[in-house]
Amino acid sequence: MATTIQISDHVKKALEKMRLFEKETYNEVIENMLEDNLDINQQTKKELSERRNSKDFVSQEDIEKEFGI
Repeated sequence: MATTIQISDHVKKALEKMRLFEKETYNEVIENMLEDNLDINQQTKKELSERRNSKDFVSQEDIEKEFGI
């Protein structure tokens, strides 16, 4: 089901600049942004998990204990 949304002129211009090709719809531009965001989030989660499991990881709790905070 399609719907109509209101966007400011500023947002419209930003979306236009993000088009990969001239006839790309705003919906396609937004879908690409969402996919990119999900990919980044998944990559970030993976990196955080790997870092937590590394031998060099120091938690905030450990730092607070060390400095008596």
